[in-house]
Amino acid sequence: MYLSLRHGKGSEFEGDEYITRHHKHEVKDNQCSSSLVKHIRAPVHLVWSLVRRFDKPQNYKPFVSRCLVQCDTGIGSLREVTIKSGLPATRSTERLELLNDEEHIFAIRIVGGDHRLKNYSSIVTVHPEIIEGQPGTMVIESYVVDVPEGNTKEETRYFVEALIKCNLNSLGNVSEHLASQDMEVLG
Repeated sequence: MYLSLRHGKGSEFEGDEYITRHHKHEVKDNQCSSSLVKHIRAPVHLVWSLVRRFDKPQNYKPFVSRCLVQCDTGIGSLREVTIKSGLPATRSTERLELLNDEEHIFAIRIVGGDHRLKNYSSIVTVHPEIIEGQPGTMVIESYVVDVPEGNTKEETRYFVEALIKCNLNSLGNVSEHLASQDMEVLG
């Protein structure tokens, strides 16, 4: 299940407090932004272990074929991401803006590449929750990006959200698979 909220609009839901606290973007007139929520049937520590790996986005992002990190993986580090064919891009250069292991906050900014996602920044937070009596995780990803010339805000939002939904779906599948393996070992 996904819930998509445009910043400044939308009805209240269980993640509003997290969006208000952690997902702040300054949105200019030529930009669009929203937040997406995904509930995953896996414990937060497992989901966070995948999200926090700035050097390994390909562990759950299906459009990433490889990633090379320049220098270390601390705040300000750059990674060169190679995109699989099928998308209108082949590479993206991204900077790690925030990595908070205590509050489970991860933020990146795209600083280069051969794509149309200019001034793109993203914040991902993960939060523990109970799903049907089992440990689960609510993942919230928000973004802001320029609307490319010749496109509308709705077209841009549709494209970016489709990519994010694909990534979040894959994150859910990988996390739930790993969680089921943990349960088999314990069971």
